[in-house]
Amino acid sequence: MIKAGIIGATGYAGNELVRLLTGHRETQIVWYGSRSYIDKKYAQVYQNMFQIVEDACLDDNIEELAKQVDVIFTATPQGFLAGVLTEEILKDTKVVDLSADYRIKDVAVYEKWYGIEHKSPQFIGEAVYGLCEINRDTIRGARLVANPGCYTTCSILTAYPLVKAGLIAPDTLIIDAKSGTSGAGRGAKLPNLYCEVNENIKAYGVTSHRHTPEIEEQLGYAAGREIAVNFTPHLVPMNRGILVTEYASLLRKPDGSLPSYEEVREAYDRCYADEKFIRVLEQDICPETKWVEGSNYVDINFKIDARTGRIIMMGALDNLVKGAAGQAVQNMNLLFGFDEAEGLELVPMFP
Repeated sequence: MIKAGIIGATGYAGNELVRLLTGHRETQIVWYGSRSYIDKKYAQVYQNMFQIVEDACLDDNIEELAKQVDVIFTATPQGFLAGVLTEEILKDTKVVDLSADYRIKDVAVYEKWYGIEHKSPQFIGEAVYGLCEINRDTIRGARLVANPGCYTTCSILTAYPLVKAGLIAPDTLIIDAKSGTSGAGRGAKLPNLYCEVNENIKAYGVTSHRHTPEIEEQLGYAAGREIAVNFTPHLVPMNRGILVTEYASLLRKPDGSLPSYEEVREAYDRCYADEKFIRVLEQDICPETKWVEGSNYVDINFKIDARTGRIIMMGALDNLVKGAAGQAVQNMNLLFGFDEAEGLELVPMFP
């Protein structure tokens, strides 16, 4: 049994971590960190935890926490962990960071897109990007895991096999992404009020969303070179879910023909056939957020448009599970040698 601490336990991702770890057979949560609710019982913040969690919330003293636990999850705003992380903390415990502080390897790119100074760039090099299906072997030996975000997880996994196989021109990639409102966090913000969101859909962060360089960096590794993509997120009036629709030009074969359905499908199967949490759907079935809600699954499919020479790739996941807390638990399982699916055997909820 390992001991876990969560800083940011009262945000949406933090609460999802509590839900998942409560059902994890190898883990005990001993620290519910929350700057806003110190000394308040956790079940008074989230009534769904009544008679399940009896502990009160503690502060965000990561130095003290590191001495008491085997792993720390930081479900915190960008800049928090970078401002407090030390070598002493990493000697005492492992850290899975749900923010973007260590996802991007170029500190100048991070500071440009996030608009803040990185306080501990010395740890960027050793941080492992925690996309389990791609970096599994490297994650196992890590001290510090940079847990990917929801948009990035869905966007990268949907296109990765085709970029890696050289079936698409990655610089033609256009990603149209849509998210439920929980992706914006639990803090009170005017644009997220019910009357602002309900009966509405809107694009935001057009050409400037801070997940763009993360997607470019990871797909660039698959392509073997730097790439540039167009990424446009949209806010939709639902609680959970990410749906991405991605468009790219197919690379023609020497005889001028396009890759066939079977060739594209084989590229996906080569990457994901043995992946429990990635489901490549049957032909002509489009992913939908309702079929992954509450689970750690990613549903993916594609359609070739022979008329335009392009391919349309689609992916769906639950932004709070595979897009945040579920992926963090999956990373923890790899770090400690547990079954990768421990605590994550969640059948999608419907309706």
